[in-house]
Amino acid sequence: MKSIQGDLIKLALDGHFDVIVHGCNCFCSMGGGIARTVKAAFPAAFEADCLTVAGDRTKLGTCTTALCPTDTGQVTVVNAYTQYHYEGPGVLVDYDALKDCLQWVADKYSNQRIGLPKIGAGLARGDWPKIQSILKTTLDHTDCTLVEFRRN
Repeated sequence: MKSIQGDLIKLALDGHFDVIVHGCNCFCSMGGGIARTVKAAFPAAFEADCLTVAGDRTKLGTCTTALCPTDTGQVTVVNAYTQYHYEGPGVLVDYDALKDCLQWVADKYSNQRIGLPKIGAGLARGDWPKIQSILKTTLDHTDCTLVEFRRN
């Protein structure tokens, strides 16, 4: 997996990726972290999230998608349901849900350029070495780029 510094959303809008993946909670809020930026840049992704039942724990490990316009064409935004709550103490990311979501992405988009943030390691407070291991086992055979946030 490649790793770069930059702004995942800007890179997606500029046509660097066919698919971007971000972690969501199960409450249809997209109110913090990169999800808030996704919601603003790609309203259809938020609409896809809102078509699910808010607070439905069975969403964990599943994904919704939206085909969104960009400056150069379109990008598929994957809302990966990797955490149940969006606040509270301790680790919020569900590692099994993260693995299930990323495996689904790998199976569905294996021949496309995939971009993702440090999914589950920000507001969800996941253990980055553990998440890296999940990324390696699920996405290693894909054209995937990890984008570590840096403002341009």
